[in-house]
Amino acid sequence: MNIINATKVRNEWSSISDSVIREKPAIIKKTRDYMFLSDIKTIEFMLKAYEFNADVFYEDDGTVTMSLREIDLIENDIDEASALMKLSCAILEYSEDYYNDFAYWSRGNRVSHLPYIFKSLLLKEPEKIGGIIQCHHGGI
Repeated sequence: MNIINATKVRNEWSSISDSVIREKPAIIKKTRDYMFLSDIKTIEFMLKAYEFNADVFYEDDGTVTMSLREIDLIENDIDEASALMKLSCAILEYSEDYYNDFAYWSRGNRVSHLPYIFKSLLLKEPEKIGGIIQCHHGGI
């Protein structure tokens, strides 16, 4: 893979950004650090394999509980559609919090949440997030 020096990127920003959008992603080196520069469509494609899965449980009181497998989020509501919307909103809210305090949340065991965070932030809307959650009735 071609690695581009940060000075070259700074001096040739227009042509390099056009190249990344129209041709292929790039790796940029600044001193000892490396960055990945890409268009959003490439990132969306890279995240396509990441799916949200929720275990669905029907409670004795008639409510429905959904537990997200990929991130420790659990929501309960009066029916499956309402619980799904609540879970979708919780995913988006968690993703926004994660991104806004990235240095804190991206450490330790929560680093594995990263692809799901970006996927939900790119989807932007709870309805879209809810549309891709695979529901598994009765748990695993």
